[in-house]
Amino acid sequence: MKSLPMGPILIIEDDEDDRFFIRNAIKQCGITNDYRFFDNGKQALDYLIITSEQPFLILCDINMPVMNGIQLSRTINANDYLRKKSIPFIFLTTTDSPIQVKEAYELTVQGFFKKPPSIEELTTIIKGIYIYWANCLHPNNV
Repeated sequence: MKSLPMGPILIIEDDEDDRFFIRNAIKQCGITNDYRFFDNGKQALDYLIITSEQPFLILCDINMPVMNGIQLSRTINANDYLRKKSIPFIFLTTTDSPIQVKEAYELTVQGFFKKPPSIEELTTIIKGIYIYWANCLHPNNV
């Protein structure tokens, strides 16, 4: 039987209400991974550079102060050390701008989801993302 992924889920989100909903959705899914919140991409980048942990997944908003999600993804892709960590990078954001969706996928992100209006829909999205990456073979679990 495959063991559950143990690394933390990184949640890069500056909105307190969205953090609350994401935290509750993770709990409702029964996900037992630790999670770490960051207010912006710069805080997450600093953590990724110094941590010895192997994060399981990144859930990232796009529109944030200091360093937005697009800038963070671009910086990770440009850094050999961070890129080789092979952390699945998923945008979870309020925007559904075709321009931002296209730009995100040009950065080779692994998903782009618009934040839904209900906790039930958010729980479904997070559960689907988690199940997919828990079962997907990638460099961090082979």
